Amino acid sequence: GFRHYVVNSCEFNSSKLNDIEYTESYYYNKLGYIRFSSSVGKYVGYTEHGIKNAERWNNGPEVITSRDEKERYCFRNVGVFTESALTKS
Repeated sequence: GFRHYVVNSCEFNSSKLNDIEYTESYYYNKLGYIRFSSSVGKYVGYTEHGIKNAERWNNGPEVITSRDEKERYCFRNVGVFTESALTKS
């Protein structure tokens, strides 16, 4: 069968919002075809299908929602992530 999945991730080295990068990567059969990065601020397509979706999503509400995810998904959880990592080391 075919597998489609999305990976959301936060990379940070401090709890400041400017030091956090949020990424949202879309895969089909292990091939990444589109990605949103908060550093770039928009979707970038890597396949023909991904490029078409990136153009559409960058002109729709999807890009605004993904920009907000940095604060909602990453920033609100940095304390939890750091505390969990520090208590296990």
